[in-house]
Amino acid sequence: MEDKPIHNIESKSACKATDNICLPDTHWPRVVIVGGGFAGLALVEKLKHKEVQVVLFDKNNFHQFQPLLYQVATSALEPDSIVFPFRKQFNGYKNVVFRLAEVEEIQPSSNVVKTNKGNIHYDYLVLATGTTTNFFGMNTVEENSLGMKDIRDSLNIRHMMLQNLEQAAITCDDEERDALTNFVIVGGGPAGVEMAGALAEFCKYILPKDYPEYSSSIMNIYLIEAGKELLSTMSNKASSKTLRYLEDLNVKVLLNESVTNYDGNKVSTKSGKTFLAKNLIWTAGVKGQFPEGIDAKHVVRGNRLKTDPFLMVEGYENIFAIGDIAAVITENTPKGHPQVAQTAIQQGKYLGKVLLKLMKNEGVKPFEYKDKGALATVGKRKAVADLGKFKFGGYFTWLLWSIVHLMSISGFRNRLMVGFNWAVSYFTYEKSNRLIIRNFSKASNSKSIANSQTAVKNASVND
Repeated sequence: MEDKPIHNIESKSACKATDNICLPDTHWPRVVIVGGGFAGLALVEKLKHKEVQVVLFDKNNFHQFQPLLYQVATSALEPDSIVFPFRKQFNGYKNVVFRLAEVEEIQPSSNVVKTNKGNIHYDYLVLATGTTTNFFGMNTVEENSLGMKDIRDSLNIRHMMLQNLEQAAITCDDEERDALTNFVIVGGGPAGVEMAGALAEFCKYILPKDYPEYSSSIMNIYLIEAGKELLSTMSNKASSKTLRYLEDLNVKVLLNESVTNYDGNKVSTKSGKTFLAKNLIWTAGVKGQFPEGIDAKHVVRGNRLKTDPFLMVEGYENIFAIGDIAAVITENTPKGHPQVAQTAIQQGKYLGKVLLKLMKNEGVKPFEYKDKGALATVGKRKAVADLGKFKFGGYFTWLLWSIVHLMSISGFRNRLMVGFNWAVSYFTYEKSNRLIIRNFSKASNSKSIANSQTAVKNASVND
């Protein structure tokens, strides 16, 4: 495919009449990035020390390593082990500016982004806002269950789990005890599988020591998947191995099944099954989230932004999308690229090159995704891998998974903390972070959901 010439946008000074967020003076072009996930950080790294002003907006002041959220949720890691402050990350990047703010609206006609702290002008805008949990319109499920998309969700899950186990030791009502000690995970993708495996090991190794009041057999773990197999994006071999590993851990796997209702105490499924559970974790789907201002006709299935092969949002000349929010629709990728970390990182690095060439009015080649394979772990010492033609699983796969994830964490201190915790846990199966720091209630969680939906207005389409 021939290189694509891209319209060059005249460089503008940093100070505009529309700006009311303080930024360093510069005459370099300004690139505004919304979202500091894997895609946003990869783009920042590519643009550091270049003749461009990079402004990163995020509602948090830290990057979070999402693949290990489930370990925080199950008391294996403390939250500060998998988060890293943006300002520490950008220390020494003289052309990079971080601002803690939430972008609420884009005004493409005037090249302005409006945040909850003020407005600024951009020369190039990059949306890397990622996704949020998709409950597919089931309001009662959303109100009474927990997703697992950020560090706060993980802490909520941890506190809910520990509080319910403590209450189970108090109650004399057998039915209530069953509900308190039953755990339901909805969604058989990597997040659901890894969460189920971690909970099963908590049940097997921690419950008997911490709660001698009752047998560990009282804790039932259900994994519900609407499809016919687990890890549907991986090979059949990986799927079958994962199913066997989970069944060995006494996880009750329900395939071709879906949740239709959950009132906080009883789960109902499509086939008519019902069972008691006060712990439901939803990992069954995601949808894109982004500020208002993008024309709805450029939004596709999954609430993602349709882009061309150069990651430019359809219908705009200086707005780009990367990571989970981007849907690069081509003949070879009719549904876009997979919403995984390696896609986000590759797109961030690629767009950095594109923007630098764009400023020089040079042509660029379209984005090409390179699939480096997939890994998923099922508890300790067991994992599955699809690496090209090689499909395998077991202990050495788990070691590979551990090395890959450990090296991907931001910050030497964080790697050291995670590595140390893993080493201790490997030999003792101990989870030392079983602390209830704050009380969690589903009522407060529902209020938080409502506030979040009011504060963040996302463009949406029917899935």
